[in-house]
Amino acid sequence: MTTGIIFALSALGGYLLGSIPFGLVLTRLAGLGDIRKIGSGNIGATNVLRTGRKDLALLTVILDASKAGAAALIAQALAPDEPYIFIGYITSVSILAGLIAGVCGVLGHNFPLWLGFKGGKGVASAFGFIVATQPQLGLIALAVWLGVAVITRYSSLSAICAAVSVPFFAFFLTDTTHAVFYSAIALLVLIRHHANINRLLHGRESKISFSKKAA
Repeated sequence: MTTGIIFALSALGGYLLGSIPFGLVLTRLAGLGDIRKIGSGNIGATNVLRTGRKDLALLTVILDASKAGAAALIAQALAPDEPYIFIGYITSVSILAGLIAGVCGVLGHNFPLWLGFKGGKGVASAFGFIVATQPQLGLIALAVWLGVAVITRYSSLSAICAAVSVPFFAFFLTDTTHAVFYSAIALLVLIRHHANINRLLHGRESKISFSKKAA
């Protein structure tokens, strides 16, 4: 099997796994109807939480976060551990296959075939992908998210800052190959949060509330 076919299968498998709309599936199985018809219309955990089912929201986060990471690990395990030159840098077929599958897993969550290419924003899936491929960068992303969230109380800004920080740290802590793929993820997060960015610039973005009264 050629490397081209390996990478193509990794991309396809990652996309199909990532496109499973767990938020929609779980809420329908629970008899809550179509999650796309309430709140923001998003299929992610935040909108699932609007149904009042914290357990389903938590399970959605876990499953969404696992999709792209699982795709990356499966592809990496199945692909041959042979050297490969990627944009002038030496890596391996297995690592590259895993990164391709992981990024396509996030793409699948954002643009699922089964839902007319209208999915979530991919934050949880992106985080799971980063944790699966470079755990230390996942911890850094989590620390950035928490820090920005506590200081600004903007969930969207926290996600954006965390995503953008990952390729920056990747250049110093890992290698160029990982940094390139994480840069693609950061760009995707920025694109998917364009409406949030617009609201942030105009002071209309909603904030996280830590008070029980507001909750």
